[in-house]
Amino acid sequence: MRISVIGCGYLGAVHAACMAKLGHDVVGIDVDPRKISELQSGRAPFFEPGLPELLDEVLATGRLKFSADMADAKGAEVHFLCVGTPQRKGEYAADMRYVDGAFSSLLDSLEPGNVVVGKSTVPVGTAARLADDLAERHPDAVLAWNPEFLREGFAVKDTLSPDRFVYGVPAGAAGERATAVLDEVYSTPLSLGTRRLTSDYATAELVKAAANSFLATKISFINAMAEVCEVTGADVTLLADAIGMDERIGRKFLNAGVGFGGGCLPKDIRAFMARAGELGADQALTFLREVDDINVRRRTRTVELTRTLVGGSLLGKRIAVLGAAFKPDSDDVRDSPALSIAAQLQLQGADVTVTDPEAIEGARRRFPELMYEADLMQAIHKADALLLLTEWQEYRNLAPEAATLAVHTRNILDGRNVLDPARWRAAGWNYKGIGRP
Repeated sequence: MRISVIGCGYLGAVHAACMAKLGHDVVGIDVDPRKISELQSGRAPFFEPGLPELLDEVLATGRLKFSADMADAKGAEVHFLCVGTPQRKGEYAADMRYVDGAFSSLLDSLEPGNVVVGKSTVPVGTAARLADDLAERHPDAVLAWNPEFLREGFAVKDTLSPDRFVYGVPAGAAGERATAVLDEVYSTPLSLGTRRLTSDYATAELVKAAANSFLATKISFINAMAEVCEVTGADVTLLADAIGMDERIGRKFLNAGVGFGGGCLPKDIRAFMARAGELGADQALTFLREVDDINVRRRTRTVELTRTLVGGSLLGKRIAVLGAAFKPDSDDVRDSPALSIAAQLQLQGADVTVTDPEAIEGARRRFPELMYEADLMQAIHKADALLLLTEWQEYRNLAPEAATLAVHTRNILDGRNVLDPARWRAAGWNYKGIGRP
C-alpha cells in the first residue's frame, strides 16, 4: 500500500521503516529538515538497536523516502499520525499543539477514501474531536486510532512483531473499511498470529494510558516495598521473586531501583490524571499521584543513600554515575532518574562525573553543568563511590577487581539491583543495593 507517516521522531521513524520492511511504499514527513536529511541518508537521529541497519535495507529498495513537504503525502492511501504529545509546560496535561498542527496540515493533502490513523498517545476524546474535523473537510475519509506499544530498545521488533493490535474505529461501514485497510497494512504480522482487537475511539485511546498507568503502578509498588524492606531488614529482590510466582501478579516490572523515567510513563500518567480531572473523574485516578510521588521520592532516597555510603557528607566527594539514559539500549535522557540524581548530588557539593555508552551528548544538552566521560575506567578514576543507575550490560559486566584498581574508595550503590552483592563484597567493596540488607 502507499503510506505516509506524519512525524519522524522516535515513533514515526521506526514506524516508517518497518512499514517499508513489510512491503509498503512509504513517505515519512517531518518539519525538521535536519532530521529528514539524516533519515534519508540512512542515519537514525537517535539510538535504537537495529534501526540503522533497517533504514539502509529499506532505503535501498526505493520503498521508503523522507520529506519535509506535507504535499508529498498526496497519493498515499493511509496516513499515520505519529506526532509527539509532551507534557504541557507548568501543567500535567498533554500539549496537543503538535498533533493538532500536523492533523490540520494533513487535511490539505487528503484525497477521497483516505484513511487517517492516529498512533500518538493522546487524551481520551481527541479522536472523536479530530473525526468531526475530518468529516467536515473530507466526508469520504475515515479516522482510526491505533495506539503504539513500543519499548525503547526493542522498537523495531515491537513494530514488526507486536503482541497485539488495537483499532479504534467508528461504527458502521466506515469502521469496517478502516478495519479492512489496517488489516491489509498489518497483513504479515496478523498472518503470523498477532492478536487484533477492534473498539470505539475512547477505548483505543484509553488502552495506552491504562497500560502505562498499570506498569508505572507496578514499578512504584515494588519501590514502596523496597522502602519497607530497608527499615525491616528484608530483601526486596527475594520478595519480588516470591510474589512474582503468583501468576496473577507476575515477575515482570517488579524490579526495585531508582524509579522509572523516559518520555512516556511519567508524562502519560500525569496527562491521564489531568484528563480525568477535566472529565470529572479525577477521584478514580488519585492513586496515580502517589505512584508519581513514590517514583520521584526514589531519586531523593538515592541521594541520601549515597551520602551515607561516603561517610555522611557529599562535600568534595568524587561520585561516578554509571548511566545517563533512563534505560539501557537507548539514548533517551528525558526525565532520566540517573541524571536527576547526578544533578542533585552536584548541587549538594559532590564532584560528579557521568558516563554512558550512548546518551552523553543528549545529557550534556540537558545538564551542561555536569562532567561527562565516555570511557568507563576514566569516569571511575579516583572515585569515592560508584552509582550504577542505568543497567547497561557493560556496567553489569564490570569486574570489582578491575574497578578496585581505578577508584579511591571501594563504595558502590547498585541502583538497579543487577550486580552480585557477594562477589563485590568478597572483593572488599562496601556494596549497597536498593531494598536489600
